[in-house]
Amino acid sequence: MIQRRRSLVLALALICGAVMVTAAASFAKTSAGGVPSWCGPKKISLGLTDGFGGNSWRLVTTASARNEAAKCPRVTSVSYADGQGNTQKAISDIQGMVAKGLDAIVVFPDAGKAILPALRSSYKAGVVTVPYRVTPGGKAGVDYNVFIDTNFADAGEQWGKWILHVLPKGGNVLMLSGPKGNSQGIEENQGLHKILDPTNKYKFIGEQPFEVTNWDPALTQKVLSADIAKYKKIDVIVSDFGPSLVGALSEFNKSGRKIPALATSDGNVLGCFWQKQHAKNPSFKLFTVSTQNDHARLAIDWAVALASGGKKPATTHFPSRAFEDSTKGKPNPVECKANLPGDIYLSAELPAIVQAKLVKK
Repeated sequence: MIQRRRSLVLALALICGAVMVTAAASFAKTSAGGVPSWCGPKKISLGLTDGFGGNSWRLVTTASARNEAAKCPRVTSVSYADGQGNTQKAISDIQGMVAKGLDAIVVFPDAGKAILPALRSSYKAGVVTVPYRVTPGGKAGVDYNVFIDTNFADAGEQWGKWILHVLPKGGNVLMLSGPKGNSQGIEENQGLHKILDPTNKYKFIGEQPFEVTNWDPALTQKVLSADIAKYKKIDVIVSDFGPSLVGALSEFNKSGRKIPALATSDGNVLGCFWQKQHAKNPSFKLFTVSTQNDHARLAIDWAVALASGGKKPATTHFPSRAFEDSTKGKPNPVECKANLPGDIYLSAELPAIVQAKLVKK
C-alpha cells in the first residue's frame, strides 16, 4: 500500500511536469464548443495545493482540476503541490506559490483552520485564493476570495434515508471518515443523525462521531478490521471513501458473517467487489453518492474567473448526488468496469479510460 501511494504521488509529479507543455493541446481537445464564460481575457498562472495527495481520489480530482483549467487558453501554467499529510508543509506550499508570483491558487485545506493564516496571507498579497471542500474557517472577502463548499450533511441525510429503507427495524451503525475533526465527516454525521435519531432504532458504534482513517486505505483496513473483530453485530457501515473499505470487508466472510449494508461513496473497486459478492450473497446491499471529484472543477472555474476577468459561476455550492443503489437501480445500478483499474471513479466527468491511464503510471 505504501508503494501504491508512492506510485500515485509520482504520477502526480509527472503530470505536473507535463502540464505547461500540453496546456494548448488539452485546450483544443476539451473546448470544442468554445471558450467557457468563466475564462476571461487576462492571461494567468494557476496553482493547486493538496493537504494530502496520496490516494487515487486525489489523483483523479487533481487531474479533473487540470482538465477544467485546460478549457481556458488564458491559463498559461498550472503548478501543483502535495502537503503529504503534513500541515506545516501544506502551509509552506501555499506560501511558496505566493512567492512564485502566481495569479490564483485553489486550495484543498485538509487541516482546516490551521491553514487559515496562510490563506489570509495569500489573499492579502493579491493572489486570488479559493479554498474548497473542507472549511478553513474565516470569511470570504476577508481571508480569501471565495469558499467553494458542498453540503456534506445532505450526503449524510441521503445515507440515512436509504438506511431507513433497507433496515426499517433499526440496527448498529458504524461510520468511518477522514482525519479527526474534519468538517466533511462531522457534517455527514450530523445529517445521518438528523434522519436516524428520531426513530430511536439505531445505535452508533465505534469512535464518535466517526472512526478516524485519514482517508488512507491502509489505515482504513486496519481500523475496520479491528471493528469487525470487536463488534459482533454491525448492520450497516457508512463511509465517505467507499473504495478504501474493500480491503477489510473480506474479514466478515473469514469469520462466517455476512457483509453488512454499505452506505458510502462510489469507486470502481467497490462496484466490482459488490457484483462479485452479490452473486454469492444476494442480500448484500449497497448505496453510493458521487465521490465528487468534480468539486475541484467548480473551484477552478471561480479562481480562473476572478483572476482572468471572466464571468463568475452562478453558485459556490457543489451538489451531493446519489449515484448507485443496488435495491432500486436508480439513479444507476451498481457499476463495474472489470477491465479497468479499481481505483477510478465512474461518477466523475473525467472519462474512465483517462482515469485508468493516470492511476497506472
